[in-house]
Amino acid sequence: MRALVVPGSKKVKSQAEREGLDEVFKAAGFEWREPGCSMCLGMNPDLIPAVERCASTSNRNFEGRQGRGARTHLVSPMMAAAAAVAGRFVDLRELLDGEGSGELGSSRFA
Repeated sequence: MRALVVPGSKKVKSQAEREGLDEVFKAAGFEWREPGCSMCLGMNPDLIPAVERCASTSNRNFEGRQGRGARTHLVSPMMAAAAAVAGRFVDLRELLDGEGSGELGSSRFA
C-alpha cells in the first residue's frame, strides 16, 4: 500500500516538521510530500494507477480526477487514518469503543 501525506500549506508543513510529525509519518512508511495538490488534481506524476483505490481527504472525486480508471473515495481524516493503519477500507463504527465514543479501540485493527 502506498501512503502519502501532503500538508495543505507551507505553514502546516513547517509546523508539522517543527513538531516532528514528518518523522513519525516517514518512520511508518508514508511519503512526506510538498504542500499543495499532489494527487488531488491528477495533472502531475502523482496519479493512482487504473483499478486501484484511494482513501482521499480531498474535496472532489469526479471520474478520472486522480487517474484514469482509478477509484477515489472521499473520507474523513479519521477514516483515512484508520484505512492507512489497517491497510484497507474499514468501517469506523466497528473500530469505535462503545456507542460512538470517538475513541479507537487498538485491538480492533487486526
